[in-house]
Amino acid sequence: MSESFAYKSVKIVIFSNKLNFLMSFGPLAILVDKLTGHNSWVFFLSLLGIIPFAERLGYATEQLAFYTGPTVGGLLNATFGNATELIISIFALKNQMIRVVQLSLLGSILSNMLLVLGCAFFCGGLVFNKKEQTFNKAAAGVNSGLLLMAVMGLLFPVLLNYTHSEAHFGKSELALSRFSSCIMLLAYAAYLFFQLKSQRNNYSSVYEEETRSEEISDEDEAPEITKWESVIWLSILTACISVLSEYLVDAIEVASESLKIPVSFISVILLPIVGNAAEHASAVIFAMKDKLDISLGVAIGSSTQISMFGVPFCVVIGWIMGQPMDLNFKLFETATLFITVIVVAFLLQEGTSNYFKGLMLILCYLIVAASFFVHVDPPSPEGKLESLKA
Repeated sequence: MSESFAYKSVKIVIFSNKLNFLMSFGPLAILVDKLTGHNSWVFFLSLLGIIPFAERLGYATEQLAFYTGPTVGGLLNATFGNATELIISIFALKNQMIRVVQLSLLGSILSNMLLVLGCAFFCGGLVFNKKEQTFNKAAAGVNSGLLLMAVMGLLFPVLLNYTHSEAHFGKSELALSRFSSCIMLLAYAAYLFFQLKSQRNNYSSVYEEETRSEEISDEDEAPEITKWESVIWLSILTACISVLSEYLVDAIEVASESLKIPVSFISVILLPIVGNAAEHASAVIFAMKDKLDISLGVAIGSSTQISMFGVPFCVVIGWIMGQPMDLNFKLFETATLFITVIVVAFLLQEGTSNYFKGLMLILCYLIVAASFFVHVDPPSPEGKLESLKA
């Protein structure tokens, strides 16, 4: 009985999605690394191998959310949705690749705000081209404010560095980054309390939308696996992503040299697209069902969590590891994030969307991608560029 039960669970999680054929690339990447050590192929194969694991991680999280309710479920979706990026970042920190950490986290924010949200608006607008889709302006406004706060947290260490106005050269910037990170983590905790407890009525349309969708399509909303199966699969999938992430991070620099692709492009564009595969798919699907509040929660919610939790969390983890991970993402990267937040905040302020707004966001993302393809870090007198290789 238990064997058939386990077989059913494996069949649902592993064999029910056509994308899962890419899972075979994971073991293949490990095999290529052990037999040939060809880092370009290891990078390419592990990159492809992580995609289905990231998508299934999102699926297992959604299944667990059925048993926890919408409040905890929303938090679980946002947290495990960004688990891939955080795992990659921790392994990169362990390898002292601080710039890869900074750029991949930045890329995740940009990908969610421009590509994921843009595709959701675009696809939703094409399906519902006779009307403008609407979403909750209150929730979008709070998220926009938090994203601007994150930009502020990143901006001051950059200005401190570029104006050469540190009280203690080489130390003030890092100390400010660690202090700001603790403040950002505190602000994110306060935001969760505000969102889920104090001002839940401001987000009522999201919960009403979820309740309505449950009533309309019970068969789509029913859990396919049990609570403990969801927990077990979350553990297994997280472990698989961790293993592949280690091989991926180890191969980044050599792959960059052999493929003639800048590390900045790999970190800002390629890694986040893989990590955001689950969010990308779910945001588009919800938008095409006219559930824009949920799409916005996935795309902007993930950006908010990475900027207000993921980035400061990595600074604190680096502090614990003895790595000088700071919030100085350099001028080019910080300016890119600032402009992106402003553009998205302007597009969200009306509380409506259409395919043209989505197209604008997608085109903005293409400009950002092209910019990072031709961008390299300028040499710094402190030798901080060496932190990428050290």
